[in-house]
Amino acid sequence: MAEWDIRKLRILRTLRDRGTVTATAAALHMTPSAVSQQLTNLSRQLGVELLQAQGRRVRLTDAARLVLRHAEAVFEQLERADTELAAYVDGEAGEVRVGAFSTAVPALVVPAVTALRAARPGITVRVREAEAQEAYELLAAQEVDLALSLAAQAPTAGDPRFTRVPLLADPLDVALPRDHPLAGAAGLRLADLAAEPWIFGGSGPWSDITRGACEAAGFRPHQGHAAAGWTAILAMVEAGMGVALVPRMAAVPRTGVVMRDLCEDRPVRHVVAAVRKGAGEGGAVSRVLDALRRAATDRET
Repeated sequence: MAEWDIRKLRILRTLRDRGTVTATAAALHMTPSAVSQQLTNLSRQLGVELLQAQGRRVRLTDAARLVLRHAEAVFEQLERADTELAAYVDGEAGEVRVGAFSTAVPALVVPAVTALRAARPGITVRVREAEAQEAYELLAAQEVDLALSLAAQAPTAGDPRFTRVPLLADPLDVALPRDHPLAGAAGLRLADLAAEPWIFGGSGPWSDITRGACEAAGFRPHQGHAAAGWTAILAMVEAGMGVALVPRMAAVPRTGVVMRDLCEDRPVRHVVAAVRKGAGEGGAVSRVLDALRRAATDRET
């Protein structure tokens, strides 16, 4: 197969357009001898004569015109590639893979993706639901480009592999049965519910968060029932089986459940994003981070 040299093909095209070696050299900031040498080398690489002497000038052979006819398609494709590459470098195009825990997907990721579709349609976001530990394993393995998790489950700020970006302080509200005596009480405190049966997971991050919030309020919660999914937890609250702390991001309205914010010692969970070191400083990843920050700000306002 002939060796097609893009730089030399550009010289040949310029010669066709300018008409003389001297004019070609001036246009390309080369010497006439360098132009002649490059075109001689190209002729040798392709195995055909490209130029014929015509008095003191040269003219393109039919083989040279055939070569340029095909080369134009290559130049056109390279122009498209340059345009797309520039968009990629500027963060206007590219694919970003996001790993996020379940409640962050509808609350933060979906609004961010919706906004990006309108503002930067060249960016594609691919979402993968993953618990905190899995999300960081995927990030370290370069299977996702950005991970969302709770700060308590995220690598420390000193981890040399990642850059952490705070997104949101998500308040924890208490879910009560609608007919609970304290459902309408003014100034509800977490400590007022110390004697209640609590519903939370048997282990894992939400168990730790619930126990930690209650212990900070001065009591150890009695676990009446164990459940990890918010649908199951809120269904049991609605049935009067106990009370639960529910992050505001995860709350889904239910007829028989009253969500109350806590006036004192209101617990929060901190949501963070993380990227590999250096990855969030430009390009499409930084655009997705910006969209996530805006989605988080919209939730807080």
